[in-house]
Order: sequence, then C-alpha cells, then structure tokens
Amino acid sequence: MKKYYLFLALVFVPIMFFGCSSKDIIAKASENCDCYKITASLNAEQKTLQATEEFFWTNKTPDSLDSLLFHLHPNAFKEDAKTNYAVSKTQENRAYNGEKDYGGITINSVYMGENSLNFEILGEDEHLLSVKLNKAILPQKTANISINFSLDIPKVNHRFGYGNHTINLGNFYPILSVYENGEWNKQGYISSGDPFYSKVANYEVSLSYDENYMLKSTGALQKESTQNGQKTSVYSALAVRDFAMVLSKDFKEISQQVDKTTVTYCYYEDENPEAHLKTAVDSLNTFNELFGTYPYNTLCVVKTNFLHGGMEYPNLVYVSDQITTENEYNNVIIHEIAHQWWYGLVGNNELKYGFIDEGLAEYSTALFYEMNEGYETTKEEVIGNALSSYMLFCDVYKEVYGELNSQMNRDIQTFNTETEYIYLTYVKGLLMFDSIENTIGKNKMLKCLKGMVKDYAFCEITPNQMIECFEKYSGRNLQSFIISWLDGTVILEQLS
Repeated sequence: MKKYYLFLALVFVPIMFFGCSSKDIIAKASENCDCYKITASLNAEQKTLQATEEFFWTNKTPDSLDSLLFHLHPNAFKEDAKTNYAVSKTQENRAYNGEKDYGGITINSVYMGENSLNFEILGEDEHLLSVKLNKAILPQKTANISINFSLDIPKVNHRFGYGNHTINLGNFYPILSVYENGEWNKQGYISSGDPFYSKVANYEVSLSYDENYMLKSTGALQKESTQNGQKTSVYSALAVRDFAMVLSKDFKEISQQVDKTTVTYCYYEDENPEAHLKTAVDSLNTFNELFGTYPYNTLCVVKTNFLHGGMEYPNLVYVSDQITTENEYNNVIIHEIAHQWWYGLVGNNELKYGFIDEGLAEYSTALFYEMNEGYETTKEEVIGNALSSYMLFCDVYKEVYGELNSQMNRDIQTFNTETEYIYLTYVKGLLMFDSIENTIGKNKMLKCLKGMVKDYAFCEITPNQMIECFEKYSGRNLQSFIISWLDGTVILEQLS
C-alpha cells in the first residue's frame, strides 16, 4: 500500500510559485495534505457504484477532536430532499428532461483499522456524516479511517448524474468538512452557485467500469488494465481541492501539449473540435502568462450532459452540451479554465464569498479577450454589456421585489433567486475587479493577481486577505474602495 504518511505535515505554509518548477511546487504542497484513497466499482447499466474510501487525516486544528464531519453531497439528489437540494423548481424540466429520477449515497460502514466506528447521518436531508473516533485526536496527530459507501446515480443533467451521453461523478464521495473557529462547516447543498468549500488534498482513485466507456478524471492516469470486459483505471492527484470523473461511450478526444501540461478536449457531436481545443490551449497559455504557470500536468475539457453552462473541477472542466452558440461555448471554456487559478489554486469559501472566484473568473475571461483576437469579443464589450445588464437587473428587481440588497459579501442562502446570485456574484464581481484595474492601472492589477497566486496558492483566501493582497502589491490604500463594492454603497451610475 502506498505510504501516504509521507504526505502528512505539521504546518501548512503558502507555496511560492516563482523560482520553483511545477513538479517541485506540487510536491511541496502535497506534503501538507490529507489523503483520500478511493477504490470503486461502477455498474454502468444499473447506474450504481460501490466504493471504499480510506481517509488519512492529520489534525491541523488547535483543538483535540473526537469526531470528523463529512459532506454527503449526493444526497442533494434524493427524492425527499427538502432544503439541501441540487435542482431548483424552475430548472427541473431542463435538468430531468421531464422525467424525474433520483439518487443518493448510503454509508454502509466506517472502520479504523479492524475496529468499527460509530457514525451518524445528520441534517434534515441527511447531508452530513459524523464519525465518532475511538479517542480524541490531539493537534498534529493522525487518524486513518475507512468508509464503505454505495451510490445510486440519478438520471439528471448535473454535476452528479447521468444523461444521454455521459455519467458525471462530481462531488460523489464523502469529503471532509472544513473546521474553522472551533466548529465544522455544516452548510448543505443549494441549487444556486457552487455550494462547496474544501481544503486541498491528495487523491489516489481506482475505478472499475465497463470497457466500452472512456473515462476522464481529475489527476493523471497511473495504470490501466482490462479483464472480463471490465477496465480498471488508477488516477493520482496531488494537492487538489476536489476530485471528479466523467465517463462516456461516445467520447472522442484530441490533445495538445502546453509546456508540461497535456490539454485534452473530449467531445461528441462536435463539428469543430479543433477550434474548441484551441480555445482551451489559448486559455491556458494566457492565464499562465497573467497569473503564474499552471502547476499540474493535465487539463481536460469535457463536453457533457449538464444543466448549467459549465463547472470547474481540478484538472477537469465540464462544458454543457445544451449550449447552442459558438461564442457561449468558447466563453464557458475560458471561464472554467480561469477557475483553475481562482478556486483550484487560490481557494475561498464559495458558500460565503462566491464573488471572489466567480468575479475573478469573469474578469479573467475579459482579460483573455483583450489578449486574444479572433474570438469576436473584446474586453470593452464584456465590461460594457456587464454594466448595462447589471443596471437593468437592478431596475427590474426593484420594480418586482422592492429594495435590492446589493451586498456581495454574504451567505449564498441569503439570495432570493438564482438570478440575483448571478448578478451580484458574477456580474458585479467582474465590474468590481475591472474598477480596481481602472483605479490602480493594468500593470499593478496584474501584479496583484500574480501576488495573490504566489501568496495563497493551495490555501483559502478571505475578503480581508484579498484586500490586503491588493494593497500590498499595488502600494495603494484600497480598503474603503473595495468595501464600498462589497457592502453595496458604491454608486455604479458614476462608473458608467
């Protein structure tokens, strides 16, 4: 068995990007990570999965802990989900194609060595797994547990689910909650935005599945074998924030090398796959230059059955097959690859501060168009359209609902509608970062973004830390200016 203990370290320190090779960066970051080893078998016909997850954990908190808390995201797809559900009522027809089908996760047993551990499934929608340890684990000490679980995969066009072409295994396994300020994060799934918050970890995932499928995954393929019609693929990923997989009988693929990264585009029913691979390659090249070199060896863009435009996972991004225009398809590829820096490398609590990663991904997309001609879009058009649409949204919202809470720095559950969340997180986030650029200048703005990656790669950043980073690298006092955006007091009409 692989010696995961080598990856466990006592103190987490930010990783410095510059002056180190990508291999050295990842190796250094992985030393500080907890580890997941997942061995799973997929029944593609019945759409079920059986798995064992070995979790190797070091208590990096200042407290002695006698239990661990895991998120069970697949239970957001249960039929009786009440509050932590994955699909909103307004999106059900598109998600389920008119025929509802449900799924979820069942925890069968939890062990530490040969000893069975007591566990509880918590929450109204059974979205949390609490594991009682045999003894309290002191700070800097370790615990290794094994979780046996089963999945029923729903027929739904979503992160976790299957459709006409693909089986999506996003957020499919028990993942450790984040422990902060003396408590575990217990917030469940929500249909708006990305309801996830996790630390980087090391993964070794083995999946057995029908040999007629092609598998694309977070991480790099280590070995593969086929026996009696079943293929087994083993992937490893060091220092990544999550782990996801997509399978399809219909996939075709093309690849191109960008420095030490293999960029792959997996698709079906695509008349111009070379153009979409080029978009991915151009995105990686652009963001390597702007923010610091992408440290991983693989990046895969997959076309898939998905309700929304796209979804980011480490080394793997979804692009929805429901997109009907070329410009939007390219825009999604660019945006999701930008997330490899803003979410993947520089993390944040997406449940509270979604404007950080989404706003930066939107702003990065605008920068992409500024640096890449031939995509029939300019940065000026992106910013102008964002400002016009945001002002129109504000006017319509006030007419329909009354006063608009334009604060950006608030919990995802406080947004009344998905549209409100999108405009205050994506659109206003884009406008805020563009306004910062207009205030400090383009060169200092890029210096700030590179500095943010340098200081917070493989960590999580808060709004206050983000402000400190902008002030540090720009040499300007920006706190009151940025806070005016976050608390809703900025007057956008004056910026048009």
